[in-house]
Amino acid sequence: MTDRYCVFGHPIGHSRSPAIHAAFAEQTGEAIEYTAIEAPLDDFVGAWRAFVAAGGRGANVTVPFKEEACRLCDDLSPRARRAGAVNTLILEADGRTRGDTTDGAGLVSDLARQGVTLAGARVLVLGAGGAVRGVLEPLLAEGPATLHVANRTAEKARALAADFKDLGPVSGGGFDGVAGPYDLVINGTSASLGGELPPLPEALFAPGATAYDMMYGAEPTVFLRWAGERGARTIDGLGMLVGQAAESFFLWRGRRPDVVPVLEALRKAL
Repeated sequence: MTDRYCVFGHPIGHSRSPAIHAAFAEQTGEAIEYTAIEAPLDDFVGAWRAFVAAGGRGANVTVPFKEEACRLCDDLSPRARRAGAVNTLILEADGRTRGDTTDGAGLVSDLARQGVTLAGARVLVLGAGGAVRGVLEPLLAEGPATLHVANRTAEKARALAADFKDLGPVSGGGFDGVAGPYDLVINGTSASLGGELPPLPEALFAPGATAYDMMYGAEPTVFLRWAGERGARTIDGLGMLVGQAAESFFLWRGRRPDVVPVLEALRKAL
């Protein structure tokens, strides 16, 4: 019997998740069907319930529904509760819906795969939205020396840092207060989608530093181009995308797929 999964979003036609999970299923021999569903902006809960009624076993959730997905869950993982957002829905045997977030795990696993050491590093994270909120706990769990969150609205960054201060040395403020050098700078803003660059100082990167953009594309983002011109090693977010998908697949099927061949195939297809 083939089990049904999907990704919910709005819009969703651009999603690479069906191709990723099809590759995972082929690799592991798991019998699943994975589709993309554009949920109505005003009835995400109804879309999930209809999917379950039609035999759905679980789903990924992308913008703009991650916070709403969190609210509909009967149970939440500790990391999803901390993040206040869910990107993975799991239908339990008793019919209850459990929510988890795998974005942070996807980011940390990609950094490790790329040889980036977080322990003892000076880390700057740009942005204070849901994307950043979902990755702070896993980043802090790796033991950085410092982690600073910078955002256009300074108060939002400070409030976010306060929510995670029990987990490690995290601080927050505005872009105008950013002063390097940093060993790792992660762009979690949506500026790359519009070809814009957050206002950043020239002396941002330490020698041998890494710049990571959660966005990806066939060409480097404006942030990665800017960082590369200043001597940083640059990594885009495609590996994070595949990594978080692998973590979701593991939550559903109990099998952890090999990310590398799927990532290589996606990269060639960009």
